[in-house]
Amino acid sequence: MQSTLFEQRNLEVEGEHRFALQNPQMLRVHLGADVLALKGSMIAFQGQVTFNHEGAGSMGKLMRKILTSEDVPLMRVAGDGDVFFAAEAGHVYLVELQGDALSINGRNLLAFDAALTWDIQRVKGAGMISAGAFNTVLSGSGTVAMCSVGQPVVLDCSQQPTYVDSQAAVAWSAGLTPQVVSSMNMRSLLRGGTGEAFQFAFHGPGFVVVQPSEWTPPPPAPSTGSSRAAGCWASSSADARRPLAGPRSL
Repeated sequence: MQSTLFEQRNLEVEGEHRFALQNPQMLRVHLGADVLALKGSMIAFQGQVTFNHEGAGSMGKLMRKILTSEDVPLMRVAGDGDVFFAAEAGHVYLVELQGDALSINGRNLLAFDAALTWDIQRVKGAGMISAGAFNTVLSGSGTVAMCSVGQPVVLDCSQQPTYVDSQAAVAWSAGLTPQVVSSMNMRSLLRGGTGEAFQFAFHGPGFVVVQPSEWTPPPPAPSTGSSRAAGCWASSSADARRPLAGPRSL
């Protein structure tokens, strides 16, 4: 049988790294220690692997998940084998934490080492907006896999103030403290607005990752809990569902 389908670039990636990119839009994890991943993100696996619901881990974290829209539905992946993860062909990037921390939009989170500590934290000043008010913070030593709708840009926030649309921010250095600012003025508001009402303002040592697409703001959380579009695909435009080719890691 002959086909370009069987070219080397489409065959399984083999190597020593536990987390590896099968291709720019697919993650491969060789299990040993457990991995936490977005529910529904597994697309294939080989070997003896189990998938179990991962709870919040503490009452405080559970209450934050209930009261916010940053409900990260996780599963614990364990066993002996290889597991492939993806999120609607979103671009996958690997970040190695080395005792530091990363703040990431839960909608852009794909998988991470179970040994990492995670929590949900409120963005300062986020009472002004209904979406993007809470982020998932990962800390410790291990690998984080996140996805982006399209090829992102990494902006340096140390030289000058950096303003990012709250629905386009993927992740940022946990040491940064963003504030929510408004660019609205009465004249524009009376004429229908500009569509650019709120931004995250960053300034200090660190970076922010921005994707070329804006999430559709989720509806207000119901009193009994909250819902979340699963993963890296609830884009606000059809074009954003056809990601551009991008680099393989950050």
